[in-house]
Amino acid sequence: MNPLRHVFSAAAVATLATALIPAHAQGVIKIGEINSYKAQPAFLEPYKKGMELAVEEINAKGGVNGKKIELITRDDNANPGDAVRVAEELISREKIDVLTGTFLSNTGLAVADFAKQKKFFFLAGEPLTDKMTWQGGNQYTFRLRPGTYMQAAMLVPEAVKLKKKRWAIVYPNYEYGQSAVAAFKQLLKAAQPDVEFVAEQAPPLGKVDAGSVVQALADAKPDAIFNVLFGADLSKFVREGNTRGLFKGREVVSVLTGEPEYLDPLKDEAPNGWIVTGYPWYGIQTPEHKAFFLAYHNKYKDYPRLGSVVGYTMIKSVAAGAAKAKSTETPKLVAAFEGLQVDTPFGKILYRPEDHQSTMGAFVGKTKNDNGKGVMVDYQYFDGAKFQPSAADVKKSRTAD
Repeated sequence: MNPLRHVFSAAAVATLATALIPAHAQGVIKIGEINSYKAQPAFLEPYKKGMELAVEEINAKGGVNGKKIELITRDDNANPGDAVRVAEELISREKIDVLTGTFLSNTGLAVADFAKQKKFFFLAGEPLTDKMTWQGGNQYTFRLRPGTYMQAAMLVPEAVKLKKKRWAIVYPNYEYGQSAVAAFKQLLKAAQPDVEFVAEQAPPLGKVDAGSVVQALADAKPDAIFNVLFGADLSKFVREGNTRGLFKGREVVSVLTGEPEYLDPLKDEAPNGWIVTGYPWYGIQTPEHKAFFLAYHNKYKDYPRLGSVVGYTMIKSVAAGAAKAKSTETPKLVAAFEGLQVDTPFGKILYRPEDHQSTMGAFVGKTKNDNGKGVMVDYQYFDGAKFQPSAADVKKSRTAD
């Protein structure tokens, strides 16, 4: 017998055996993450940096359950079908342990349904439609950011204080925009029964014809405007609205506009006095936020955006859940996430057992054009736990569970 042949065979067998061991047994926890990186870079480039910072911090402390975290990201082309295809690929080919991510609400819902069919754990970081955790919620899906109902519930008391009767509405015509408008209308009507909605403009996402939209809103002569546009659509709307005087003498309530991703690009066109949700990173003085800001700034030589906080907190949540479960097996991870508490740059949050929605909140304040730069002023942090429907209402709405 050739001894070299025997040695080679033994080595080959050992290599093959190692290759067949599941990834989670090799000292690595694989987090598969799907997002619309090419379509929504303003939010998702800082978001990815936030994720990478969290992975670096966790691994520097020895990982989770003695295993290092590995992050595998994929682009979904802002398309629900592609998102599901990529999710399948991450599970079957990359052998991921946990599925995370998505930005657009329609892609998020598609991946949530996929997770339900596959019985695979999914933590959605960003999609804001209420169907993620309520009307379409399922036992395998959790969501980090406050959804459209929660954000509307934070803004409506400020809208009521304006004492305006005639409202116009503008929103991107897809799942997120529709969900945000439905929540705002419901809550404002309940708080101010005499309110009238005199105009609605719903351009396709990313394709706003700002001139015609602004003119249609102006023609309706509203007292106030509820705006749900973001990104490039928002920039076009603000520019055209400033040019045509739409905002003069009118109050504006605007979801997301205070996020630096969308406020910073407005520069000297940034509006004054809009009531917004956002992220005033320059003014948050809590110890947990200061620590996050310094770590982020030291690594990237840049200031964080809200996406940075979301990406960072999402990965920290997975780590906390896996540590509590002492596993990444879906049933154990689901059980661990129900009631899970996580330390974040905004303070401690909890994932509610009844709907898998986190209690992460949002900052509410007003925009100000500060020497050609948009900032938030007069802001405060609203704890998400105070702006969620009751457990009984959640139970009624989760028909898909």
